[in-house]
Amino acid sequence: MSPRSELDSSARAITPIKTLAIGLAAGLLSGLLGVGGGIVIVPLLVLLAGFTQKMAHATSLAAVIPIAAVAAATYAIEGEVNFVIAAFLAAGALVGAPLGARWMSNMSEGNLKIVFGSILALMGAFLVWS
Repeated sequence: MSPRSELDSSARAITPIKTLAIGLAAGLLSGLLGVGGGIVIVPLLVLLAGFTQKMAHATSLAAVIPIAAVAAATYAIEGEVNFVIAAFLAAGALVGAPLGARWMSNMSEGNLKIVFGSILALMGAFLVWS
C-alpha cells in the first residue's frame, strides 16, 4: 500500500482550517522559540489528521522550509543572526539530514515514536535544567 493510500484509508478528515491552525501554531512557536516542525507539526498531524509518524515527519520537513526562512529573515533584519555559525550548522545538517531520513525510512512506526518522544523529552529536560 502506498503512503498516500495509507493516509486516505486511515486518516481523519483534515480540513484546510485544521491545517492552517497547525501551521499557525508552528509559525508562532518557530518565531518565538525557534521550534515548530518536530515539536508542533509532527504530533498534531499524527493526533489531529491521522497521519502515520513517517508521513508526519516528511510533511513537516517540507513545511519547515518556508517557516524557517521567514522567521530567519525576520531575525536577520534585527541583526540577530550569526551567519558564520548558521553556515556551519547548515553544512552539518546537509550531511546529517539524508542520513537521518534514510534511518527513519527503515525504522518501524513504533520505534520511531519511541525515539521521537524520547528525544523530545530529553531536550525538554535539558532546557528546563540548563
